[in-house]
Amino acid sequence: MKRRLKTLLSIVSVLLVMNMHAQDKKVITLHEAIDLSLKNNHQLKTDQAKIEEATAAVKEATERRLPNASVSGSYLRLNSANFNLKTKSDSAGSGGSGGGSPKVNQLAYGLLNVSLPIYQGGKIKYGIESSHYLAEAVKLDATDDRDEVVQNTIEAFANLFKAKSAVRLVKENLAQSQQRVKDFSNLEKNGLLARNDLLKAQLQSSNLELSLLDAENNAQLANLNMNLMLGLPSSTELMMDTTGIEKKNDTRTLEEFIQSAKNNRKDIAALALRKKAAETGIKLAKADLYPSLQLTGGYIAADVPNVFTVTNALNAGVGVSYNIASLWKTKSKIQQANAKVTQLIESQAMLDDNITMQVNKSYLALVSNRKKIEVYTTAVEQAEENYRIVKNKFDNSLATTTDLLEADVAQLQSRLNFTLARADAFVSYHKLLQATGTLSTDLKK
Repeated sequence: MKRRLKTLLSIVSVLLVMNMHAQDKKVITLHEAIDLSLKNNHQLKTDQAKIEEATAAVKEATERRLPNASVSGSYLRLNSANFNLKTKSDSAGSGGSGGGSPKVNQLAYGLLNVSLPIYQGGKIKYGIESSHYLAEAVKLDATDDRDEVVQNTIEAFANLFKAKSAVRLVKENLAQSQQRVKDFSNLEKNGLLARNDLLKAQLQSSNLELSLLDAENNAQLANLNMNLMLGLPSSTELMMDTTGIEKKNDTRTLEEFIQSAKNNRKDIAALALRKKAAETGIKLAKADLYPSLQLTGGYIAADVPNVFTVTNALNAGVGVSYNIASLWKTKSKIQQANAKVTQLIESQAMLDDNITMQVNKSYLALVSNRKKIEVYTTAVEQAEENYRIVKNKFDNSLATTTDLLEADVAQLQSRLNFTLARADAFVSYHKLLQATGTLSTDLKK
């Protein structure tokens, strides 16, 4: 009975472990990976907070058009103050023979002031305009960061594909090598093969085991990196679904890609908006040279016991103010604003140069990787045919063991090169799209 119970518990434990491993596996497509990466990326969350901050700044600038209102009031206790209210009757009286001065030991008053800005030299208008430009620039920055996250996800997906492909190809070659070792062992036992040839085959098998270990480590690191980017548990084993990922026949020339970058790059548009904000800053600095005009109104209530009480004291008028010091203090502000515009103009020129370099670099990398695919396609066919010929010669004692093993290594290397070139070309194409500012648009097609 105890043996049966122990066996049952063992079976349940195995099933639980198998179930846990099954739960850790996740089949994922490239588009699913991109969606998860965008959802969990910390930089994009920071960008969203910056957008909210910039939007609030626009609202704050707009609210400066609204009236200002303030309320104040006080209640004061006084000592036995001497209070003498001067009136005309006092000056015309007979030597001040009237009654004594009232005793005042407390005072209460309340004030309500309201002002509405009418003209401030354009400060409010230009402040709203500048903050609006900056808010739009921040949104474009966020879009640019979004494209960067998408491209990083594509590269991570491709790296995981390359790592898993390397593991698969090395495993296949290792299985073939281990079978060769078994065959050579039988031949060696029967005196049909030199022991040195068997040792060569065993050495190659050992080297493949080491290569497999390195490939599996690389695959685990690539898998972990992908999990971190997607916000998944680090123990999740990602099973890649590459369905629908095909080479796109984009026949645009280098000049067309450069023009596309100038038309679509978000950082160009963001820098142009910042330049407009800086130009508005010049107008904002010059606004200090003008007076400000505002409507004012207020209400006053006061009570001094035994002396007087004031209620319903309303006032309204127009207020004008001018800071004379602005005549000699504003010049430096205008110089600073002009210098900022100059900096942004030079930044635009540098950005244009950098974009031209980025597009050229990405385009040449794409052309190179696509050429490699053509070369490696031929190389795979040649390596496989070479191995077949050498294998036939070896079976007929016309080729050495070294020839066979070298042909086998060349075959494995050509297959690896072909697989890696395909993945690199896929990444290079999307890197070129990122350089032209059309990555997100292309992925939506």
